Amino acid sequence: MLISHLHHDHLDVPSLRSLGADRRIVVPHGGAALLRRAGFRSVEEIGVGESLAVGEVTVTATPAAHDGRRGPWGDRAPAIGYVVEGAGRRLYFAGDTDLFPEMAALARPRLDLALLPVWGWGPTLGTGHLDPTRAADAAAILRPRVAVPIHWGTFFPVTLHHFRPRALVDPPHAFTRAAATLAPEVRVEVLRPGAGLALD
Repeated sequence: MLISHLHHDHLDVPSLRSLGADRRIVVPHGGAALLRRAGFRSVEEIGVGESLAVGEVTVTATPAAHDGRRGPWGDRAPAIGYVVEGAGRRLYFAGDTDLFPEMAALARPRLDLALLPVWGWGPTLGTGHLDPTRAADAAAILRPRVAVPIHWGTFFPVTLHHFRPRALVDPPHAFTRAAATLAPEVRVEVLRPGAGLALD
């Protein structure tokens, strides 16, 4: 399991426990202690530019422009993304991020897939996030064969969905429209949360 940063919507201890305490978990430097205190036994830390092997796949940590600490008094670790390479495929998982100068370097060799966040968890976005248009800018910089919008429609403040229901469903479609203009060579695949995609 690749954890991009320590925010509760990216590192939810009960959700991880449901997958098993012995699962291998990779976190940014500074994040392992939190998981070890929670009883996880196979936790590894990684920093930007560092790689590790997962079977025949190589995972490399990338920069991210996002505050990754866990609350104002919790554990501290930077936010990171990941490039995963293996079996002739190369994908980028951005985690939470805004655009950053090193992003262009991730485009070579060519990415088969980019998982790009297009929203946050509430009705507005703070710093360190991509909205649908900035995510389309990222797609134009990265030029993957396929871009999948992520980080939308799954976590929202209680009852707010009654007042702003479109915020749960609009971001990936706004990204699709923006990408058609800003990155027309990139194929966008909008997946419902939990759906899969085969890279043929």
